[in-house]
Amino acid sequence: MINGILNVYKEAGYTSHDVVAKLRGILKQKKIGHTGTLDPDAVGVLPVCLGSGTKLCDMLTDKRKEYRAGLLLGVETDTQDISGTVLAQREVTVDEIQVREAVLSFVGSYDQIPPMYSAIKVGGKKLYELAREGKEITRSARRVEIDDIQIERIQLPEATLLVGCSKGTYIRTLCHDIGRRLGCGGTMKSLERTKVGEFRIQEALTLEQIQNLQAAGQLEEKVLSVEAVFMDYPAVTVKKKFQKLIDNGNVFYHHMLLTKKRLRAGEQVRVYNEEGIFYGIFVYQEEERFRPVKLFMEK
Repeated sequence: MINGILNVYKEAGYTSHDVVAKLRGILKQKKIGHTGTLDPDAVGVLPVCLGSGTKLCDMLTDKRKEYRAGLLLGVETDTQDISGTVLAQREVTVDEIQVREAVLSFVGSYDQIPPMYSAIKVGGKKLYELAREGKEITRSARRVEIDDIQIERIQLPEATLLVGCSKGTYIRTLCHDIGRRLGCGGTMKSLERTKVGEFRIQEALTLEQIQNLQAAGQLEEKVLSVEAVFMDYPAVTVKKKFQKLIDNGNVFYHHMLLTKKRLRAGEQVRVYNEEGIFYGIFVYQEEERFRPVKLFMEK
């Protein structure tokens, strides 16, 4: 079984679940999970976790993301992207300067109302299921962070934006909100995810490339180890006589380390045994103890 993270380029027409299903067939292993959905029409980076790496799925979902989005002004749809039913069309009378001002005004924190066509659950039912039934319900706004927007091109009524943002940000809703601010409406024409954490589109592999590499016995060279995701964390080694504690995922103490480390309360560390085997991530707490956060050792 392969353990780690694979940087997959999701092509248009596939759901994130489709990608996982196809990888299970290519790799002949069941333990595979993705790190956050991309709409079927969207393309780009989809980190996929393999084997023990599936324990990373929730941690990678929290990573900062970057997108290249095509904004079409003058049109609003029920899905907030070009695949939806057109609800309104208006003449675009704004100029390039007004568009730039409106776009850049969203940099920072803002309260975003998630779209009806989304996987958010309300009362045990996904919003898109309600939308398909013709229902629209009141949604609570969620605070999102737009770290940066670069305007790559403006050729009205269209613009291309490179957006860096926090998890939970809907780029099609951002396009919709920009259109509303300009008074003409807007929708997302295209979406490409260019980065998730340290995973960049330049290194992403298509399913066909993955299949070819697997057939040639070269795929594991492209898989990022679980340990590599945490290389910016301090490393500590537990003495052999205390190894049973980390074998069982128990708390251990500072005096049990092979070499003492100066650490801050709340700091997370990589934990190894004396043989250099990576066990997982622990957090350093008061009373000089280490508590497990996420364990990756397969028993």
